[in-house]
Amino acid sequence: MKKAGKTEEKIFKVLMIVSTYFIFAVLALIIYSIFEKGIRAMSWEMITQPPSGGYYYGKGGGILNAILGSLTLAIGSTVLAFLLGLPVALFINVFLIRWKKLVSFIRFLLDLIWGIPSIVYGAFGFTVMVFLGIQTSLLAGIITVTLFILPIMIRSMDEILRTVPIGLMEASYSLGSNKSETAFRIFTRQTVSGIVTALLLSFGRAIGDAASVLFTAGYTDNLPNSLMEPVATLPLSIFFQLSSPVPAVQDRAYASALVLTLIILVVSIFSRGVGRRYHKTKINF
Repeated sequence: MKKAGKTEEKIFKVLMIVSTYFIFAVLALIIYSIFEKGIRAMSWEMITQPPSGGYYYGKGGGILNAILGSLTLAIGSTVLAFLLGLPVALFINVFLIRWKKLVSFIRFLLDLIWGIPSIVYGAFGFTVMVFLGIQTSLLAGIITVTLFILPIMIRSMDEILRTVPIGLMEASYSLGSNKSETAFRIFTRQTVSGIVTALLLSFGRAIGDAASVLFTAGYTDNLPNSLMEPVATLPLSIFFQLSSPVPAVQDRAYASALVLTLIILVVSIFSRGVGRRYHKTKINF
């Protein structure tokens, strides 16, 4: 029995190691292919200028409109999702803490909504736009992406808030604080670094999604200057460039993908750094 157990443990250990190295190899291959093809087409003009006439047919210009559009849309939706998500996460962990079955059900629903494909959110956003008579615009894109990342934001902050010791809440109540004061002044102060991590993770998900803005944000060669006008995004810019029959424009698509990858990598690395700092932070009261 002992030999069989050790053999089984070795087999699963080997499988885990092989799976881990396989995932890293695939990730490295993807990043290498993007960098290798993207660097050749990258230029200062491409990231500092909007597309000129005929850009998608090989003429001059760049993707500044898509870079600024993606940043504007991602920042707007992340801020809106944070303003909506933080009170919900605090409500779950402070006001509903004694209703364990209800809290478990809410978390199950949030996990279920989290798993819905982003294209479904795009279709839902488009339906709402038609009903309200709103055209494709930055505002419609922000609202749709907010709905898309809101479950991610709430569950990320929920898991962080769950790490606050119950004794800290009881100490706050014993000093005369009510539930609202405990939630917004004690819980948020103790989990600032973790909340920042949730913000950055949601931002990275928002800026890299294409399906949810396909029907709602539209596309334009102009720089974003109004909430009610269409806005370009990097994922759609990559799609349109890859769809071009001109090889030079297809190479630019890899350069655009490189820009998007660098943005997401920087955000991911920064969020990991903040997360490590959060885990090392001791709770003081």
